[in-house]
Amino acid sequence: MQNQVLIAGAGPTGLALALELARRNVPVRIIDQATEFFAGSRGDGIQPRTLEVFDDLGVIDAVLAAGIPAPIMRAFLGGEFVGERRMWEPIEPTPALPYPNLWVLGQSRTEGILRNRLAEFGVRVELGTALATFTQDATGVTATLTRDGVEETVRAAYLVGADGGRSTVRKALGIAFEGTTDESLRMLLGDVRTDALDHEFGYWFAGADRPMEGIAMSPLPGGRQFQFAAPLTGDAEPTLAVLQEYVDRYSGRTDITLTDLTWVTVWRPNVRLAERFRDGRVFLAGDAAHVHPPTGGQGMNTGIQDGYNLGWKLAAAVNGDESLLDSYESERRTVAARVLGVSSALLDKLVDGDEDAMERGPETQQLDISYRDLTDRRPLVLGDRAPDAPLKDMAGNPIRLFDLFRGPHATTLYFGETAELPAEPDTYAVVRPGTSASGKHVIDVEGHAFTAYHAVDGTRVVVRPDGYIASHS
Repeated sequence: MQNQVLIAGAGPTGLALALELARRNVPVRIIDQATEFFAGSRGDGIQPRTLEVFDDLGVIDAVLAAGIPAPIMRAFLGGEFVGERRMWEPIEPTPALPYPNLWVLGQSRTEGILRNRLAEFGVRVELGTALATFTQDATGVTATLTRDGVEETVRAAYLVGADGGRSTVRKALGIAFEGTTDESLRMLLGDVRTDALDHEFGYWFAGADRPMEGIAMSPLPGGRQFQFAAPLTGDAEPTLAVLQEYVDRYSGRTDITLTDLTWVTVWRPNVRLAERFRDGRVFLAGDAAHVHPPTGGQGMNTGIQDGYNLGWKLAAAVNGDESLLDSYESERRTVAARVLGVSSALLDKLVDGDEDAMERGPETQQLDISYRDLTDRRPLVLGDRAPDAPLKDMAGNPIRLFDLFRGPHATTLYFGETAELPAEPDTYAVVRPGTSASGKHVIDVEGHAFTAYHAVDGTRVVVRPDGYIASHS
């Protein structure tokens, strides 16, 4: 059997997409031209909506166990401690929102968790395998792969380029990557160890006269390393010696010794959006479709949700229903454009030295992402995120709506229905306590489900496989 979907690129986007396909029994092949797995922190902030995606994909427990909450940052100006602050104020979970806060985990460790989950479905990343060329026709894509100097020709129904900002797939398609690159501003990012700082906290070191110009060090879980971020001045090279010089200069201390530089990169403001996300049977996702400033922690999260959106639609297409494929671009390109605006505005604040440049609000959490018709002013409509709610099952055991949604299926909820339901899988009546229902049902013990869904008796809600409302009537 041919692999129905070929994915070029095994970062978070490609892995999320491969998982979505594999759990639907769609034959998938995921390749990456790198010869070894990425080993740095890079995108270390997992937003609340992505945590909900991870709940559905079956990796939430591993992600929560490996990561840490966003740390308190200790600020030092001119070597003097001036106070503590958070980029995000912690929020208590609610019935509708079980994961309200940012979670910190180095990207390489997130990728490892996704790879382990993917392996449970018998799919493994093929390293050292590059996509050289491809052509497409009415029934599929023919691609040439190279590995160790050997060429292989493969056939797939669809190809997805999740191969980063320099995407081979996007360039081969001739799709414009619209936006700007600012060569005048360079930032140094890296993972380093230091034992002189309390690893429970993050740090901001800056001069007393220019408090917004300095270096940030954020603790990474699972060891003694910090992610280091600093403006790279002049033609300085990204070396451990340069990092050490920055720490000495901005902290005013001589006891902070940096070691174990395990990952480093020079970042330039590169804000770009692909002109289109689809060309026939070929799709773009993640950084291949949109690249973001690191401000706001949006890039990795947006890419993961690209894969989450595209996966169930490709699975439907493989099984004969291609009607959903056009919605991938219309939904995700609109989201990417909006998220790029959020990231860019935060970057502008940082460059301008605004006092609130380090603060983050709900606009970065991606919980308000919606595919709704903007002219529809009702509180919950087609395209909105489906809220969670605590329930009890027919045996009286605690259960959540997210438990019903979890898996590769759509879910239908009949509020207040007591008669037999249609004989369809993943269909439930949602009833109030004390109500006798003859069909498969769950009990809205505290009324949170009725409230969250603005439901009355007779309301019918269909939730898409990716946790958005398909219909509300």
